[in-house]
Amino acid sequence: MRNMPIAEVVRRLDLALPDAAGNRTVVSSAVAQARARLGAEPLEWLFHRTAIEWSSQGGVLQWRGLSLVAADGTTLRVADSDENRRHFGSQSAGAGRGISGYPLVRMVTVMAVRTHLLLGASFGPYQHGECTYVRPLLDSLPERSLALLDRGYLQADVLVPLVANGHHWLTRTKSNTKYRVIEQLGPGDELVEMTVSSAARAKDRSLPQTFLARVIHYQRKGFRPQRLLTSLVEADKYPADELRLLYHERWEIELGYGEIKTDMLERAETIRSKSPEMVAQELWGALLAYNLVRLEMTRLAGDLRVEPTRISFVAALRHILQEWYWNADTPTPGAIPKRLATMRDNIRVFVLPARRPDRTYPRAVKIKMSNYARKRPPTRRRAK
Repeated sequence: MRNMPIAEVVRRLDLALPDAAGNRTVVSSAVAQARARLGAEPLEWLFHRTAIEWSSQGGVLQWRGLSLVAADGTTLRVADSDENRRHFGSQSAGAGRGISGYPLVRMVTVMAVRTHLLLGASFGPYQHGECTYVRPLLDSLPERSLALLDRGYLQADVLVPLVANGHHWLTRTKSNTKYRVIEQLGPGDELVEMTVSSAARAKDRSLPQTFLARVIHYQRKGFRPQRLLTSLVEADKYPADELRLLYHERWEIELGYGEIKTDMLERAETIRSKSPEMVAQELWGALLAYNLVRLEMTRLAGDLRVEPTRISFVAALRHILQEWYWNADTPTPGAIPKRLATMRDNIRVFVLPARRPDRTYPRAVKIKMSNYARKRPPTRRRAK
């Protein structure tokens, strides 16, 4: 409902409690003031609390006894106010071109790969890297998880604590990743020893000097050779061929970000709030709304015995939103459960065809440049 003023949302959903005279009409300024009094902390608590509950109710699917999750980061624009600019910061636009037109918030989430349910989120100023935001999320992982990670997280201070907490990880190597081969486990499958840099150990004395990992080589037709790196060193228990296929499910978190930014926020991913506190409130609200839709889709997929990713998010989102509007106008609350049952029946028609794992398509954009001049914040000179 981002296209509506918040006062209109309150009115449409009948959220205002009546006064002594039974009047439910409130002025717009009172709604804004109430939102400011609420702040971000209650929504943050509610997001994490419900994520724990819903993940334990079938929101996380497993592979060989391990809860399959992914972690990755993204950025969103925020309103260009002085307060947001000071708190969140901006991205450099390159030499001599100043900074990005909008302040940026960096966000990292942990997602259940096969249901797209968000299990945790952390965000803040753009200047901090994704590894800074992912560390607090390690405690939000379900017991015995396998985390599919982008190679940007290939750092000992991220990977070693994961294993110490009873989890495992799977990522790709970087071009400069170095290791020592200890044993050949099979064709294109090696047990290796990784050395922790002295700089990393200087920051965290609990890190070991070395740790064991497994390198799996593979190449898809038409693509360059790749190497996977994982803490799953037991080749008999975790076959290399399955891991080669499994890593590509990491892309599900990218699809999840697309659902949030393109479908929910309708490509208007500029968070409208003009203060960091209200930006946080708006983001927690958006993530909570996304999980509500995804939870309903997961439950329906269980009834239909299909994968949750085979239900159209766009169609389900639109249909659920329409039902919310209808329920807000329903004079008798007793009719709501029946309408919800009808909603679930209607969503059944939104089942998509099965995924085609052999399908490939290059990453590209339709519109690369604009002919208009870029408007950037003015560069302020310091007083001498």
